[in-house]
Amino acid sequence: MIDIEKRLSDIVSDLGLDRPFVKGQPVHVRNCWHFYSSGDSVDALFKNAEDFREGMNRIFVVSYRYDILIVAFVLMDTHVHFILYGEFEECSRFVHEYVRITSMYLSSRHMEYKSLKNIEIAYQVIEDDRYLKTAIGYVMKNPVEAGLPYNVWDYPWSSCSLYFRRKGEWTSPVWSKSESGIPFTKKGMKRSLKTHCELGNNLKMIGELIFPGEYTAVDIAERIFRTPRAFNYFMSVSKDIDVESREGVVSCLTIPISQLRNYRRQLSLKHFGKTELRSLDVSQRLSLAKMMKGMYNSSSKQIARVCGLVYDEVREFLG
Repeated sequence: MIDIEKRLSDIVSDLGLDRPFVKGQPVHVRNCWHFYSSGDSVDALFKNAEDFREGMNRIFVVSYRYDILIVAFVLMDTHVHFILYGEFEECSRFVHEYVRITSMYLSSRHMEYKSLKNIEIAYQVIEDDRYLKTAIGYVMKNPVEAGLPYNVWDYPWSSCSLYFRRKGEWTSPVWSKSESGIPFTKKGMKRSLKTHCELGNNLKMIGELIFPGEYTAVDIAERIFRTPRAFNYFMSVSKDIDVESREGVVSCLTIPISQLRNYRRQLSLKHFGKTELRSLDVSQRLSLAKMMKGMYNSSSKQIARVCGLVYDEVREFLG
């Protein structure tokens, strides 16, 4: 995650927070994106409260590795939305990694193998402050628009109830109490968060859930809206059509090839004890390509190239 204190001047400039608000005059913003996954191609990303809790913690674990800020997010049963600040490549890597690890979770928890194989991940460029506020409002209202029995502030699997509240509190009624400064040992980190990464030893917890304020840029989001009144206004006026009808800005993505090469090295080391492509023979490269085809949202042509194979020769093998 981006260190806000060290990068504050860049963040403020990129998001137009250093410019005075003038009604009717949009402010240009940079390095801001709306990423989301398609809900049409999967039965469910999250099946129950435990899946959602694991999914929330997964946001922190994955975002810790990337130079990004999470401005807003919502987890729905079939799809996810993130409003992100950062370089495009970093934001794209974060979302793809989040989906990849979610796929691994579904495999281990529910025996649903390759269930996210064909999931589409898309993004929108956010270019001005009004659309940024509109997109946040749209994301926060997803549960209500889907007919779920919540108002936007009470849905427990989003960042909405963090904004314009008492400092450090999350007011969704699902969580009745919080406990600060829970120390995590390496064993505890592996058991509770399913990671070996060093993530600090004073995470604020709500039961077994990491307090979402640990990984959401709440102060930045509040500065974007400036006042609770403006926040409430955009929660009420944001409409699906304002976001979904933006022609020319939605693009489906596959995993960036640089990230795919990193995954190839990791798999190669795990299965063959080697990281360099030139050290693998043809049968090992084919095996690696087949594994990657099943694990990642990438074309056969891209995977063949990453594995040092000729696409026309392996097209039928990869399927």
